[in-house]
Amino acid sequence: QVQLVESGGGLVQPGGSLRLSCAASGRIFSIYGMGWYRQAPGKQRELVAAITSGGNINYADPVKGRFTISRDNAKNTVYLQMNSLKPEDTAVYYCNADVRTIGGRGDYWGQGTQVTVSS
Repeated sequence: QVQLVESGGGLVQPGGSLRLSCAASGRIFSIYGMGWYRQAPGKQRELVAAITSGGNINYADPVKGRFTISRDNAKNTVYLQMNSLKPEDTAVYYCNADVRTIGGRGDYWGQGTQVTVSS
């Protein structure tokens, strides 16, 4: 069993910054890709940023130049630094990880953390 626990969400004014963290725990052999997704009210869940175990990174166009994804493989943790936040960044942010355990390889999700950008 694998758990992903997110932290760092909250309320911030436009132009502000937040840093999200997501720590994976459990009987983990290895973690391949890790990423952040978001879902705004009435919209589908969408990819924000993803990072492979080798450090290759992909960003969604709306966040390029403002968000930075990183990971600490020793801590099984992925981060999302969000700068210059806009009201349209308001959403529930979910952590995702592609994990190999003793039972095989699977895709896991965190419970989500709310990010609200408002004045």
